[in-house]
Formats: sequence, structure tokens, C-alpha cells
Amino acid sequence: MGILNQKLKNVNKTINDLSDSQRGMRFLISTAALVIIIAGINLAQSIVVLFLVSFFMAILATPPLLWLKSKRIPSGFAVLIVMSAMIIVLLLIGAQIGSSFSNFSDELPLLQSKIREQIVKLSVLLTSNGIAAPKHVLLEYVNSEAIMEFTTDVLTGFSSVLSNLILILLTVTFILLEVSSFPTKLRTILGDPEQAFPQFTLFLIDMKRYMVIKTIINMIAAIILGIWMYILGVPYPVLWGFLAFLLHYIPNIGSIIAAIPPVLLAFVELGMGSALLVVLGNVVIGFIVGNVVEPRLMGRKLGLSTLVVFLSLIFWGSLLGLIGAILCIPLTMTMKFVFENIESTRWIAVLLGPERLSAPLPFELNKDDVQ
Repeated sequence: MGILNQKLKNVNKTINDLSDSQRGMRFLISTAALVIIIAGINLAQSIVVLFLVSFFMAILATPPLLWLKSKRIPSGFAVLIVMSAMIIVLLLIGAQIGSSFSNFSDELPLLQSKIREQIVKLSVLLTSNGIAAPKHVLLEYVNSEAIMEFTTDVLTGFSSVLSNLILILLTVTFILLEVSSFPTKLRTILGDPEQAFPQFTLFLIDMKRYMVIKTIINMIAAIILGIWMYILGVPYPVLWGFLAFLLHYIPNIGSIIAAIPPVLLAFVELGMGSALLVVLGNVVIGFIVGNVVEPRLMGRKLGLSTLVVFLSLIFWGSLLGLIGAILCIPLTMTMKFVFENIESTRWIAVLLGPERLSAPLPFELNKDDVQ
């Protein structure tokens, strides 16, 4: 009997060792597959970015499309109206931004020279008042060339994406034409719509509300900042308003980055007082948007922890550039939804989620919102 028990123990140990070995092998294979996927996305960055821009533009166009359909306008005609309005808006914005960006690029060397001169004067002023501020130190820390070149790179990167505007608009058009038939196709794929479909509906509502509300908030903030800089006399107020609109999508640091170029320009062209007023305007708008408007409209949680939001900004920004940084929240929300609905990866969704597991759903949805 003792020999039999010993043999059973040996068999169980062998089985456990094999199970551990298989788990380790699966982990290595999964990790290798993830690395290959990330490398593939990086190599196909231009195609992935084009698809993402098209997809999220379609999300923004879906609410007016559904509203037109609710008025009994045929689907094809409703898509035509929405796309025509989108094209008109993009052309008007592109004409204004393109003119301002061209003038800014032409004057960039002169502006950089003026910034260096002002920094040297500031160094002399501080030194005369007993504050040690060598000009080479200030020039090193306030690198006007790097700041202005970064601004140019951001705007150039966005314009390069829009250089494929016709392809993007065609993709958006076909996505909108498929909107009405997508639920039927999804029910066919899922097979058991009663259990899985409501979760996906909630996720789509979350995503749509985030993108639409965030875009409207950014647009209002950009218009207010542009008007404020126009009143102060800062050159290229339309350009800085558009830059604020883009970078306010980037969580935590976007509004700060958007404020630096106009502050430097105001300091050079109008003096320290105007530069401080530009800073004040950006701080007030950033505080109101981040602490009053967004929490009230979106709810206090996005379903992501603060650390995950910051890390997602770094990850998607390094992987997909400016568009990745702008869309880092929707992309991470999508990943979290996928992980939540796969049993073996549900623990990753928990790690991505907020500190309180009992927190309400993003945007505090009601059951009546789910169709």
C-alpha cells in the first residue's frame, strides 16, 4: 500500500511539473506573439493611423447620422448630408490653419532669434538684481529652437495624416453606410446576443460619449483661448487655438504643452505682462475643463486608473506618434473591454481599472441607455 501511494505521489508530481511547464510555455508564446504584434503595428504605423483616424471620425459623425435617420431621412441621403458638412468644416479649418502655419513657418527663424535675445536680456536683468542666472544656463533650459520645432513637427504630423484626406473620408463614408447593418452582423457572430451584446452596447456608448463630449469641450476651450490670444494681440491666435484643440485630447500634459509656444511668442512680441496673461488664460481654462466641466459631463471615472492613463500616453504615443497620444484613452478603453470579456485575461482588465473595483461604469450609464 505504501509503495502504491508513493507511485501515486510521483505521478501527481509529474503531472504538476508538466502543467507548470505548459503554463510557462504558453506565457512565453503569448509574450513573443505580443512583441511581434507591437512590432508589426509600428512597421505599419501609417496604415494603422489612417484606419484609427477614420474610425474615430466615424464615431463623431454617428450621432448626427442617427438623428437624421430618426427624422425618417433615408440612410444614403443622411450619410451624404453628414459627409458634406464634415468636408465643409474640414476645408474651412484647413484654409485658416494652413495660412497661419505657412506664415509661422516662414517667420520661425526670426522668432527663434528674438527669443534668444529676450532670454539674454532676462539674464542681464536677473544678474543686475543679484540673482545668478548665466545666459548660457537659461539658453540651455529654455531651448526655443526645440520648442518651436516641436510645435512645427506636431502641426506637420497632423497635416501629413490629413494628406490622405480623400482616403480617410471614403473610409468614413463606408463605415457610416454599414452602421445600420452592424448590429445584425454582430448578433450573427455572437450567436447568443442576450448575454454578450448588452456589454458591447455599453462599451460603444462609453466610447461615443467620450469622443463626442471630449471633442466639444476641446472645441469650446480652443475657441475661448483663440479669442483670448486675439484680444491680447498674440500673433497667429487661430493656430494656437487649433494646437490647443489637438493637444487637449492628450491627458494630463496636453494643455501644458499647448500653452508653451504662445507664451514664448507673447513674451517676445508683447512683453512679460502679456505672456503672464496668456499663462493665466491657459491655467483658468485648464482648471475649469479638467476639474469642473469634464467630471460633470463624463463622470468621475473613465474606468482606468491614473497610472494606466499616464502609461498609455507613453505607450501609444511612442507606438503611433501624435495620433497615438491623442487617442490613447479610447485605445486603452478598447483593450480593457477586450480583456474583460476573455476569462484568461480578466486580471489584466482589473489592473487597468480604477482603484475602486466597485466604482460605477464610465459616464454612469443607466439601463435605459442600452438598446
